[in-house]
Amino acid sequence: ARAAVTGASGGIGGAIALALAADGADVLVHGYQNRAAADQVAHEVQQRGRQSTVLTADIGNPDELPGLVEQAWQWQQGIDIWINAAGADVLTGDAADLCFEDKLERLWQVDVQGTILLSRLVGQRMAGAASGPGEAVLLNIGWDQVAHGMGGESGEMFGAIKGAVTAFTLSLARSLAPAVRVNCIAPGWIRTAWAEQASAAWQQRAVSESLLGRWGTPQDVASVACFLASPAAAF
Repeated sequence: ARAAVTGASGGIGGAIALALAADGADVLVHGYQNRAAADQVAHEVQQRGRQSTVLTADIGNPDELPGLVEQAWQWQQGIDIWINAAGADVLTGDAADLCFEDKLERLWQVDVQGTILLSRLVGQRMAGAASGPGEAVLLNIGWDQVAHGMGGESGEMFGAIKGAVTAFTLSLARSLAPAVRVNCIAPGWIRTAWAEQASAAWQQRAVSESLLGRWGTPQDVASVACFLASPAAAF
């Protein structure tokens, strides 16, 4: 299979890229600011015996998206699995100091607008090339707290942003059926870059709210993505 994963230079996206490679897929690795990390993921894909390439683009810039999709399709004359794992990081680094409005704007540009516009471009191509029902797969990333909410600034931001992604994905699934299988994964407390440096209070909360009493890992999410992208999830 030919797979493309956005935001694959690390975290959940990187784990998904490597898991797909382990399952036998060639993987296009998308990154943005950290080209070296994207190259490393592509190298690890190749170490698993699969082909890989790296494309860089700002998912938050609509002008760059058609070119990204065109280059992706040219790589191996088509894509069977497209996973939108790219998301703006507003919790670590310089962005953590931004005001609420600026964080919300960046999340909107990347997580919502970028996901919607990319999904439409990719979905149209997949539907046009489909030889049978459900052979092409498109996956987006939501959030498990969308349904019931989480208090505080982060909850308000991510609830709205990932709620939009979830609602869009449900509608896109109807638009592209039966040619393309479209699903939204809703991770819970996952140990990503932010989690590594989160306060003791957040660490305790993540563990206490998990029914398994531990943080989830990017690999946990990757396992779900691989299942949904596989023939085992044909229905």
